Amino acid sequence: MTDITQAHVLILATDGFEQSELFSPREALMDAGAKVTLASIGTDPIQGMKHAEKAETITPDLMLHDVDVGDYDALVLPGGVTNPDTLRLQPEAITIIQAFFDEDKIVAAICHAPWLLIEADVVDGLRVASWPSLHTDLENAGAQVVDAAVVIDGNLITSRNPDDLPAFNAALIEAIGAQVREPA
Repeated sequence: MTDITQAHVLILATDGFEQSELFSPREALMDAGAKVTLASIGTDPIQGMKHAEKAETITPDLMLHDVDVGDYDALVLPGGVTNPDTLRLQPEAITIIQAFFDEDKIVAAICHAPWLLIEADVVDGLRVASWPSLHTDLENAGAQVVDAAVVIDGNLITSRNPDDLPAFNAALIEAIGAQVREPA
């Protein structure tokens, strides 16, 4: 298994995240030894969804304004419809995403989460997978939409939906492992 025991990964989410798209990568990363931190708009528990039904909640570790991008090796952006739609209106969330790109750190977005990438203006010229309803938005932002379980373009990892989580998680862990092994 890829060694990511020295890695620290940030997840951004708020109410309306797709439960499996937050919990599955979080669990896979922690099982592989990474430290994982969840940041949100506030510190009250946030509501997960399983499609249109309420699911589990999770309590964020810190607020967006407390995030120091320098502390993290990678960023995970779970989908769900409401979660990225709410976060893309938060300037702090967009600034965090842009900083990860500026510092050439790994960013992994699944399902509806590429809405955040569009808002951050970081997809122009990149190959991206997403939920079908985002395809036109991504193309209008300059991305090349690819229909694949996982698409890797530089340090960006994207997937279409919860069915792609095994490939998404594996690609994320492999990318983090390769980045952590590289000398600084």
